[in-house]
Amino acid sequence: MTAATPAGYRPALRDGVLLSEPLLHGARTVHLVRHPGSGQSFEVGVREHFLLARMDGRRTLGELGAAYAEEYGRRLGDANWRQLLALLGTKGLLADAPHPAAVHEPPAAPPARPAGRPANRLLRGSIPLVADAGAAAARLHRAVRPLLTARCVLPLLALIAAMELTLALHLGALLDGAATVLRHPVLLAAVFALLWLSTALHELAHGVVARHYGGTVSAIGLRWRLPMVIMYCTVDNYRYLATRWRRIQIAAAGAVMNALFLLPFFLWWLLAPAGGTRDALAGLLFLGSLHAFTMLIPLPPLDGYTIVSQAAGVTALATSSRAHLAAALRRDRTALARYPRRARRVYAAYTALAAATVAALLALLAALVHTLLTR
Repeated sequence: MTAATPAGYRPALRDGVLLSEPLLHGARTVHLVRHPGSGQSFEVGVREHFLLARMDGRRTLGELGAAYAEEYGRRLGDANWRQLLALLGTKGLLADAPHPAAVHEPPAAPPARPAGRPANRLLRGSIPLVADAGAAAARLHRAVRPLLTARCVLPLLALIAAMELTLALHLGALLDGAATVLRHPVLLAAVFALLWLSTALHELAHGVVARHYGGTVSAIGLRWRLPMVIMYCTVDNYRYLATRWRRIQIAAAGAVMNALFLLPFFLWWLLAPAGGTRDALAGLLFLGSLHAFTMLIPLPPLDGYTIVSQAAGVTALATSSRAHLAAALRRDRTALARYPRRARRVYAAYTALAAATVAALLALLAALVHTLLTR
């Protein structure tokens, strides 16, 4: 080691730096690293992660180098250490950077707006609804925490399954109800308002379940792209939570909430006599169920895509799958040889799943439009 990087130096990452599990990204395996202050993330390779995960302030560079050599069969030279430590210092990830004169990145300037296109906060924008989103999420979590245990979740999921099965057996009545709702503007507005509320609860469900598993909710607010106005709930450290299964539960929480929202209306529909109210409820149940299932479609940016990505352990799944497909169609053996076996299986499987999903959606959409127009 040189004087700039003494063997006795004990590097430590800044408190709050987060490291993700290994993720496929294209042909590479990467880890995500998140800065605790700025929230910015970047990717590092498996070997860099090996070192970062051991930078706890107790191990010296000499000990880290010995562990690295034992794992990978080669020692890092002074230039490698200087490059890595300078990068970590520049990113602000070291608790005590070894170079006092380290240059920090200036704050990013806002992107320039094209001439002739002034900002229009009326047509698009966002606004926070609470000053402290973390505290709001914590209060909501305390209120519903007893419902997040397996003793409550499993029966609720069973009720949802029973509801959807019953609705599927009465699909004709639901389609008649949907046609009735679509023909009456007042009913349509009422159903739309209820589905908007369901969407708001969907977002809060993501935040509450994330909070349950140690996630941090940084913002709760409204976002509009007129004529659409939706609620949003931002979870900062979602991709860094402990287990893949927990991340899948967080992603699925929104669709589950959409279905739970329908349960009281389902009971009302079962008890309602034939007539206008029952038809309106049938329309709401059909459109609400359609909304819940839409969230589980495995295409970006829907929750189903997040679930599939987490289950496969992949980041940028759609982009990587397209790149792999393009290489396969070109028969580019050099490019394909760079993909490990698991990556080839994952990307081929997702390509087939996405193609089948799009084909099924187009067929269902055509059938649905035809059915509603003929009722």
